[in-house]
Amino acid sequence: MEDDSSLTAYPVWDRVVRVFHWLNVLCVLGLIAIGTVILNAKVLGVSVDGKILLKTVHVYVGYLFALNLTWRLIWGVIGSRYARWGAILPFGAEYKRHLAAMTAGKKAGKPVGFLGHNPIARLMVAMLFLLLTAQATTGLMLAGTDVYMPPFGNAMKEWVAVDKTAAAEIKPYSKEGVDEVAYKEMRAFRKPFITLHYYVFYTLLALVLLHVLAVVVTELRERNGLVSAMFTGKKVFSEKPFDVD
Repeated sequence: MEDDSSLTAYPVWDRVVRVFHWLNVLCVLGLIAIGTVILNAKVLGVSVDGKILLKTVHVYVGYLFALNLTWRLIWGVIGSRYARWGAILPFGAEYKRHLAAMTAGKKAGKPVGFLGHNPIARLMVAMLFLLLTAQATTGLMLAGTDVYMPPFGNAMKEWVAVDKTAAAEIKPYSKEGVDEVAYKEMRAFRKPFITLHYYVFYTLLALVLLHVLAVVVTELRERNGLVSAMFTGKKVFSEKPFDVD
């Protein structure tokens, strides 16, 4: 085991990144838990009112999740060096240079350290952000088509209502004031969104588990404070990381 005195701490994750990460973890865990109950509502004997309540709570957690994600997407443009998309996504000249250095280091038996995400981690991060964005986008649409919540709820009510005066009175899982033909059209419009939401749910769940496994394995192998960095903002290295100027 390396002597701690030979290690140097380097700042990497700013406060915005750390807050986003842990708030995102809590939101995703909450959404997975509630979503799992919703998917198995019939088996669990959940009543119609109970299902509406679950979906409403799911949407509110989803709002927090979407707002947190939106701020992180913006921070990827205006944030600190290692928070920016140029240091995260697997594209561009810098990424090619990092990939070449990592490959050469492995061939030479001298692994190259990275303060930010290494080239393999960038692939995972890109996939996670893509799936998180898809889940947030489809979730907002489903909130409007299922329980008539913002931002699309009022538009969906107007679509399915028998007339404009009935739109305000429409309630989830109620046929009162609803035009059956328009309702079927709305549900057909909704179908691709719920299909994507459903499959992204399982794909995201698999990638989250793979991400956690990769973090644990990398932490045990490299011992650079990969996990603790999401609390302290710093990683430690015995040699200067490749991506530090």
